[in-house]
Amino acid sequence: MRESISNSEGYVYFNKQRKKWNACYPMFDKEKKKDMIKTKSFETEREAKQFLCTIMYQRENPIYIKNNGIPFCEMMRVNARNKLETKQITEVTYMRTLQTIAQIEKYPIGKKNIDEIKPEELQTFLNSHENLSNSTLKKLYQQLNATFHNAINRGYLTKNPMASVIKPESEKEDKEVRALTFEEQKKFTDFLLERNIDNCKYKNVFLIQMFMGLRIGEVLALTISDIDLQNKRININKTLTRDERGNVIMAKRTKTYSGKRSVPIQNFIYDAILEQMEFSTNQPNNPEKLLFKPDYCSYTDRGNVNSELKRIMKKYFGITDITTHSLRHTFGTRCIEAGMAPVVVKKLMGHKDIRVTLNTYTSVYDSFKEKEIEKVNQYFLKENMVDAIKALDKLSKDEVKALFEGLEKKDALEIYDNRIKTQNTNWYDSFHDLYSK
Repeated sequence: MRESISNSEGYVYFNKQRKKWNACYPMFDKEKKKDMIKTKSFETEREAKQFLCTIMYQRENPIYIKNNGIPFCEMMRVNARNKLETKQITEVTYMRTLQTIAQIEKYPIGKKNIDEIKPEELQTFLNSHENLSNSTLKKLYQQLNATFHNAINRGYLTKNPMASVIKPESEKEDKEVRALTFEEQKKFTDFLLERNIDNCKYKNVFLIQMFMGLRIGEVLALTISDIDLQNKRININKTLTRDERGNVIMAKRTKTYSGKRSVPIQNFIYDAILEQMEFSTNQPNNPEKLLFKPDYCSYTDRGNVNSELKRIMKKYFGITDITTHSLRHTFGTRCIEAGMAPVVVKKLMGHKDIRVTLNTYTSVYDSFKEKEIEKVNQYFLKENMVDAIKALDKLSKDEVKALFEGLEKKDALEIYDNRIKTQNTNWYDSFHDLYSK
């Protein structure tokens, strides 16, 4: 039986023949140049009604809005859908936003129309989530604020109730994702290469993350067709994510638009990738030819991979603070330690903005700052730049010694001959400490 208010508002009904719930809604057909009723099918009545509701708000149907008001969460869905359709966000971000909205609906503000919500209700809602991380609280605050701001732009509200709401600080300390040290990485790599897929099923997931910098969702979404053996590259163009109900699904795009990229395969894990491809080719019930297809379901849950990594790290290495994201972070750290330019690191990691790269690896860059400054100082010394040399005469003995240590003896001797004329004892003492033995 059809549930209808009027044809101009659309309606939902159950199709007995197809055993599907249909949402019917009006839309202007540009080719036929007239209003048409479009139909979309769903498994449940709730999904059909929710779709119809979102469509009506997107089309700003005045009759529907007058009769039903503007539910806050529906306004959030409309905003998210508009951002997805205008490519401001990816499908992955859209799905995560829908998950957030589904959680908000469980609270009192999630059951109200947008014009009924007061600032104190929003503050109470945010304060009740102090157990979330600061980054999650920030995103939640931004989503709420953007929803009301959009409502003002559409003329539904005159004031933003978020204007007086303060984002609370999390009860949790911000977690710093650490990379494996060089020695830890070497031991873990040896451990993985000594094993096969039968006794370590995620070994190649860990190797790809650690030596190619892929996100865990990107690794688990890889198919055989993504591997370019001729050019020794992996093409990254999709990721695993979760839908509104928390089910693992394949997204058509990566986490960010910059996430679509091609990454070179390191020579020493080439055989491991061949091993995984052969395993997947012979695997039954794998129509998509996923590299990492579980036996009893469509896609691998990243939580299972992370749990297995933690188990291995604790049992064999006594390490308890490493996650799958740490392996990706390890790759980025090694790139910087090797002297790779930040813009190249950004492209390999699939970061949306160079600032993400710089902020993520701030501590790594800081640790190499002094060494990089020494390179500049040594260059100035060698070229005998007048203004620089005057400044260098003020260096302490230890600073002078550090400069000499980075130079060939003949270059150090030439600089020493020039600087000793200044009668600076730091230069004399440092040179003789190094070369008089």
